[in-house]
Amino acid sequence: MDKEKITILAVGGHVGDMELTAGMALAKHALEGGKIVTLALTAGEKGVPAGRDIKEYREQKVREAKAFAEMLEGEALVLNYPDGELPDNEEVRFKVCDIIRKVRPDIIITHYKSSMHKDHNNTHKIVNDARFYASLPGFEREASPFFAGRLYYAENWEDGVSFRPYLYVDTTEGYELWKEAVSTHWFVTGSTSFPYLEYYDHLSRIRGIEARKGRAECFMIPEESYRVIKEGL
Repeated sequence: MDKEKITILAVGGHVGDMELTAGMALAKHALEGGKIVTLALTAGEKGVPAGRDIKEYREQKVREAKAFAEMLEGEALVLNYPDGELPDNEEVRFKVCDIIRKVRPDIIITHYKSSMHKDHNNTHKIVNDARFYASLPGFEREASPFFAGRLYYAENWEDGVSFRPYLYVDTTEGYELWKEAVSTHWFVTGSTSFPYLEYYDHLSRIRGIEARKGRAECFMIPEESYRVIKEGL
């Protein structure tokens, strides 16, 4: 497939999730001419800095999502569900289904399962089902059916239980753009609860060393896709 025509939809539970965990891969494909869309099912506003208003911080998070996407010449979407209260229901699934049918991505990236965070775990289930719904003509929606052929789960320190790197993506070319773009998020550079930028910066170098590259990001794939087909040994 021509890299310049790839469309990627990255779906996180909160603004910043996909920007941190898959952002280098997104930046790499953006530099190659790909279309990048981020979708956050909540804004992640409950991580509000001390003394700040939650509503105002939510608005800031939405602006940060758009700033990151615009630096990659992409688009950012943020749903209105409250942080920490993302429901695991059909309403959300069909909203994501409709977005998949509209964006028509070649690749979907989202959270891996077994998360310490409820919103991440719900997002994992929602996206898997929404991808299925989006593909079926029997679900009559405004947009026509579409099947996103590739589904990847990003490496996240909060989703680390049983995560085993399956796919290594050389993100060396996307690293500098990613670092500049992700630094537009306050929590990435200003949070005192976890050193987000430092962690993912170092992780990309570690994965790069493992892949014999400068920088890399790791992903898992659905278990039913675990297969290697060769003519012989």
